[in-house]
Formats: sequence, structure tokens, C-alpha cells
Amino acid sequence: MRLRRLLFLTVVPALMLAAHAEAAVTGPAKPPSASTHEARGTLKPATSSPTYPASRNLRCAVLYRPGCQSAETTPARRDANSRPTLALRPAGTGQGGVILAADTQEPDLESLQTGDSDTPEDEGEGFGDGFDEGFGDDLENEFQAAEKARQDIWDPLEGYNRVITVFNDRMYFWVLDPLARGYNFVVPELARKGVNNFFHNLLFPLRFVNNTLQGKLLNACEELARFCINTTIGILGLWDPAREWFGLEPHNEDLGQTLGYWGVGAGPHIVLPFFGPSNLRDAFSSWGDYRYLDPRSYLNDTPTEYGLIAFEEFNYVSLHLGEYDNLKKDALDLYTFLRDVYEQNRKMEIMR
Repeated sequence: MRLRRLLFLTVVPALMLAAHAEAAVTGPAKPPSASTHEARGTLKPATSSPTYPASRNLRCAVLYRPGCQSAETTPARRDANSRPTLALRPAGTGQGGVILAADTQEPDLESLQTGDSDTPEDEGEGFGDGFDEGFGDDLENEFQAAEKARQDIWDPLEGYNRVITVFNDRMYFWVLDPLARGYNFVVPELARKGVNNFFHNLLFPLRFVNNTLQGKLLNACEELARFCINTTIGILGLWDPAREWFGLEPHNEDLGQTLGYWGVGAGPHIVLPFFGPSNLRDAFSSWGDYRYLDPRSYLNDTPTEYGLIAFEEFNYVSLHLGEYDNLKKDALDLYTFLRDVYEQNRKMEIMR
């Protein structure tokens, strides 16, 4: 505010003296016509409303900070004397830059010299104050929620978990990813999707029982209908006509979600070799799902059972190449990132 007054006290009188001197030499100036204004390209207030970052999750809260992005054109605020003030906004999309509203009113030199002004003190200080306050509150709430969720994670085995995380990461990039890319090159995508659909249809008992145990009877009935349609019309589940023809979506539930639904806590976080992030509840639940609800466990042939499980996971990875790479790029600390993503995702699956 003081800087603005100082500029007006020094620059404006000098410009007026220069104008009077020029008028004394060339005579009185003629009022500019409308065409003169158009030729000079008089600036007008912008009418487009600002576009803010659409995504405000934790990641976007870090990337989109007020003032870090280029400013988008926003309507300038005016006081009672029609003096323009800047209103900057972080731009989500569109061209950057600031447009000032045209001020056709001569400045009041007397008020400038005496320091009196009708413009509020807070109007000239900073920019985008209203937006900054609201967006700042959103950021604070998101960070507090993320910090609370992080504190709720019990992680007494962090040292062990970090070692296994590094092991799994190396196994993925050194073994699984190259093999999956070769498999991806040889086997057509249509065949790989058929294999994925077959295994998904095979695990119908797991989804049906856990939806029933959670009291989601409508979901259980839809799973039963999906199984009957896909097993018959879909040729043992290789195709999914239940979704494509009848709009029946799968309802993926497991024993870990069922226990969490009825209030069983997650327990300490655990990273399993080859399988990745988990927790005590989900680790034991996955064994229960496989032992009693997975048809492959009734083959009584351990090598064949484990071979089918490995093949299912291998085929799944071939359909999602690059996803882990993109996920890893967002991580400052890979272990904590994967841990937090897993635990928060499981909470969302239980609450839905």
C-alpha cells in the first residue's frame, strides 16, 4: 500500500507536468474519439470465470499451491471510485497472464498527497486473498486428514517391511516385468483378457459368500446371476456378457473386507514377499479365502495349485504393464507411499 502511494506521488505528478508542457507547445489536446480508443486497444475487464485445479486430493494439494501456477484472467475488483485492483488466481487451464480493467477516471491527487483513500487496506495487499484463504483451508484439512490416517497405521515391523519392499521391487523389474512383456508380445490381448475373465469367474464363491456375510444380499444375487450367465453364455467365463449385455457389475469382496466390515481391526502392517503390502487381518484372511473358497485349493496337487495362482498373477501383470512404474514415480519414499495407498484403499473398500 505504501509502495503504491509512493509511485503515485512521484510518477503521476511528473506525467502531468510533461502533459502540461506538451500542451503549452502544441496547443490544447482534443478529446480522443471512439475509434482512437479502439485503435489503442483499451483493456476491458475479463468476463471469464477462473478455473481452479479440479483435483484436490493429497497429491494435487502439494502440486497446486496458490501463487505457484500462472495467473488466469479474472475480473478486477473495483471500489466506490472505480479504481481497479488486481485479482490473481492459480490457473488450472487456459492462457496465463493478468488483464487489468481499464480505469477512465483521473486519479485524485489531493487524496494521494494526503494519504486518504477509499480503497481498503487489504485490497491492495497480496492477491487472490479470498481464494487463498479458502484453498488454504482445504489444504490444511487434507493434510490433517492424511496425517491422521498415517498415524492410525500401526507399523512396528517397518524395518522388515522396507527390506521386503526393496526385494519385491527388484523382483518386479528384474524378473516379472521382462517376462510379462515377452508374454504380452507373444499372446494376443484378447486371449489374455479371456484368461483374466476365466479366473475371475472361477473365484465366484469367494465374492458370493463374503457379500452374503456382510448382508449385501442384492450384490450376492447379482454375483450369482453373473456366474450363471458368464459360465454358460460366456463359455466358462472367458467372456463377460453379464456386464456387456445385462449391465451386471462385479462386487469384489474378500474375507478381510468382511472382518473389517464387522469391526475387526487391520493390525500391524506387513509386506509379504512376492505379494506386496498387506496387514495382519488381510494376510490371515487371504489364507482363509484360498483354503475354503478358492476352487483351486481342492485340486490336492500343490504344484498345480501354486502354478495356477502364479499364472493368474502373471497374466494380470501383462494387462497392466507400466502402471506400477507410474505409481512409483509419484513416491518420495516408496515404502511409505505403498503402505499408505494400500491401507487407505482397504478402508475405502470396506466402507463402500
